[in-house]
Amino acid sequence: MPSHRMSKVQKHITKKKGKNVALHENSRDTRRLQSAAQRDDKINRLSAVREKQNRPYLLRIKSFQSYTMEHASPLSIPEVQAMIDDFLGRDDEELATLKAERRPGRPPSTRETLLKQNQAMEQGEYASGFWVPDLEDAENLKQLKKWNGEWSGLPTLKFARISKDGVKRESSFPPKGLS
Repeated sequence: MPSHRMSKVQKHITKKKGKNVALHENSRDTRRLQSAAQRDDKINRLSAVREKQNRPYLLRIKSFQSYTMEHASPLSIPEVQAMIDDFLGRDDEELATLKAERRPGRPPSTRETLLKQNQAMEQGEYASGFWVPDLEDAENLKQLKKWNGEWSGLPTLKFARISKDGVKRESSFPPKGLS
């Protein structure tokens, strides 16, 4: 489906030339259509890359949203740490089955390697401060429960970094480094 800009270019050309007029292959109008199509491709490609980069954070926040649905009052740091431990162990069963299915002496599958790398990265993040919604704030908890799952709805939430030691630091959105 053509974007808004592409449809504007098409509309302008058909208005000028008529409905069923063929364009010359090197005409100005053809070049305008090609550049509009290239712009659309670039925008779509960049938005796909951005969505792919944001997906892990969205999944993380969605899982914490589902964890907190039964809680009406703000949570303490040990409760949040228990949720983080539960979140970090979400792939343990799949890793165990992949390891059990592998024949002895065979290298791990690509999926198993990716899961192990992801777990190691998240464990390292947890040691220095795991990025989560601030669940100690009652107002933030209400907003998290009402969140619709869109990236654009996240700037209204407060975030914190909670370390394995139980230290809580305020954090920013979107997550950058150890902010």
